[in-house]
Amino acid sequence: MRALKQVLVLWAILSSAVAAQDWDGTLSVEMLAHPTLRKPIVGNPTTQLQWLPDGSLQETRIDRRRGALELLRVDPATFESKPLLDASKVSAALTGAGAPAAAVSAALASGAFVWNDRGSMFAITIEDDLWAVDVGTGKGVRLTKTEGTEEEVGFSPDSSRVAFVRANDLWTTSVADGTEVRLTTDGSPSIFNGKLDWVYQEELYGRGNWRGWWWAPDSISIGYLRLDETQVPLFTLLDHRAKHQEAVSAKYPKVGDPNPVAKLGIVPAAGGPTVWVKNPKDDPEALISNVGWSPDGRLFAQWQDRGQTWLELVAHDKEGGSRTVLRETTKAWVERQEMPLWMKDGSFLWMSDRTGTRHVYRYGADGAPMNAVTEGDFDVTEVHGLAASGDALHFSCKARSLRDLDVCRVGLDGKGFVRLTQEEGQHMQVRWSPDGKWFLEYWSDIHTPMRQHLRDASGAIVKVIDANPSPMWSKVKKGAVSFQQVPTKDGFNMETMLILPPDHDPSKKYPVMLFLYGGPGIPSIRNAFSRDLLFWHFLAQKGYVVWACDNRSASGRGWGAAWGVWKNFGQQELSDQLDALEWLKQKPWVDGSRIGIHGWSYGGYMTLYAMTHSEAFKCGVSGAPVTDWMLYDSIYTERYMGLSETNARGYGKSSPMSRVRNLSGKLLLIHGSMDDNVHPQHSYQFLDVAQQAGVPVEFLLLPGCDHSPRTPGHRYAVYKAMWDFISRNL
Repeated sequence: MRALKQVLVLWAILSSAVAAQDWDGTLSVEMLAHPTLRKPIVGNPTTQLQWLPDGSLQETRIDRRRGALELLRVDPATFESKPLLDASKVSAALTGAGAPAAAVSAALASGAFVWNDRGSMFAITIEDDLWAVDVGTGKGVRLTKTEGTEEEVGFSPDSSRVAFVRANDLWTTSVADGTEVRLTTDGSPSIFNGKLDWVYQEELYGRGNWRGWWWAPDSISIGYLRLDETQVPLFTLLDHRAKHQEAVSAKYPKVGDPNPVAKLGIVPAAGGPTVWVKNPKDDPEALISNVGWSPDGRLFAQWQDRGQTWLELVAHDKEGGSRTVLRETTKAWVERQEMPLWMKDGSFLWMSDRTGTRHVYRYGADGAPMNAVTEGDFDVTEVHGLAASGDALHFSCKARSLRDLDVCRVGLDGKGFVRLTQEEGQHMQVRWSPDGKWFLEYWSDIHTPMRQHLRDASGAIVKVIDANPSPMWSKVKKGAVSFQQVPTKDGFNMETMLILPPDHDPSKKYPVMLFLYGGPGIPSIRNAFSRDLLFWHFLAQKGYVVWACDNRSASGRGWGAAWGVWKNFGQQELSDQLDALEWLKQKPWVDGSRIGIHGWSYGGYMTLYAMTHSEAFKCGVSGAPVTDWMLYDSIYTERYMGLSETNARGYGKSSPMSRVRNLSGKLLLIHGSMDDNVHPQHSYQFLDVAQQAGVPVEFLLLPGCDHSPRTPGHRYAVYKAMWDFISRNL
């Protein structure tokens, strides 16, 4: 299988090289995204690695066509590998435990393994039941025999049990004999035990993370969320692609609607009654925005009010008692934080935005503040863990610049700050070895597609794991890319990026296409490779200047820079963007009468807001936009806009729908018919108001598409429509 993989990778590289050999570097929309004509312009790192508890690496190789699996143990010092478990033994272990051979092959080909903490055992779903394989003994065991799909699967810390959710109830099963225990009994389409609902996973715990349960460190208890959506309104999307419509419904709280009622419980893993922890404010609308256990067996939770103007970190014992450890407030809203990083002496590290930038602070075991661990005019974006010495912290931050992301180290006393990564660009998805000697990372910059590296504790590259050669990318006719800082009228320096046409002539006038997102705390200007670059270079080849700007609230320069948009979306963001455009218009090669704008999601909102609140743009393409914040989900919107009953004026002012008659420039609106995030209702209502006002708007519907165009067909439809629209109107 290893030889087959090497042949396939080599074939892909050679195919790309052959394709590039006689190519002049000119891009087309078809090359970028057409379902059958697109070209392999840029590759992706493919090596799948994870750390094992002993400090070695496990490489997983899957031949999806044959349903074959290969697990290798890799020495990070030499990168020599040897079999960890023979693929045939995995299959034999599962079939020997009673799993059908054909189903085993299909399951292994999926690559959907759930590993225990030791890396010695994994669980896998075969024909709607759970099975496990012990890598050391090669033994397989059937874990479940009950009808229904097992979701959010995870091993206990001691690997004796596996917890999972079935039909919105929390269960465990014994690894020794497959005895199942049902821990909750009231799960239903409206009551979630141990599983998050749509709005909690989207806006609090992270998109795609549906798990709402947590093992205690002693493996005896489980903490879990119970979310009651009974009063949350149902929103239904209709898929029209089949003969008979398919309705897809989900509870979705819009601004002012009832939120799911959240409770936090502790239940014995072997079965027994749940102990419900005390809601610290006795507030039925309180949010539980993060949960985790301390090493000494206390369940910690982050509690927030509905409007997220404060956050309390509360310790709960197994008897349900509670103690507030710390409280966070700011000038505006409070963002949910990661859970504490615990020290051996009971002290802990905590991230906070209290100063306007995100930094790490150390607290004593009693919750008393000790010292700032990090400080400066930059954000800490992620805490990785302690160094091998135990007296220093590894983390990622933007100390070099807002465009770059580095891996750094600092002493727990706040002294000895060191940047471990020296290359400009973004060092992402960092994973340290358990012994703190090595770390894996993905790195790219604006010119270089993503690569995977192994580095030692000093930051030196030990191994380029995936060089990701992309011969076609190297031949693309690229425009000159540059970063700038552009001041607003009141002196805030915004990050911006320019791409000039490859044959740029300073004596000519060029149209400009502005790309933006603009939402709170989400920067677009990154010294990192993005597949959007392919379309941007395509436009540059066609004679357009590509321009991107992060207004201050989207700058990534701490949440303090974003607090100015509290309760008033749109106004400050647009003012900042117009200031940047005035700077750009001073360039002699910019045609200030031919400026277009495009954004998706919040960027789609900004496109509509800009075109209904200014006359700066000749045309715009708005993708999946929020058109009225009263239609968007409660937890995200109320965090930044406040409650509708106390900020009706702000909601009205922030809506592009209220100013459709003021639309300036040609507009193309794009929306997926199955968008469960920003519902197509937003675009339908905007179109309705526009039609009633006699305002022409072009519209592209993407049948079956959710919030992001993922399939080649949808991506090609978007790029094709955008290029046709831009070429006609700009």
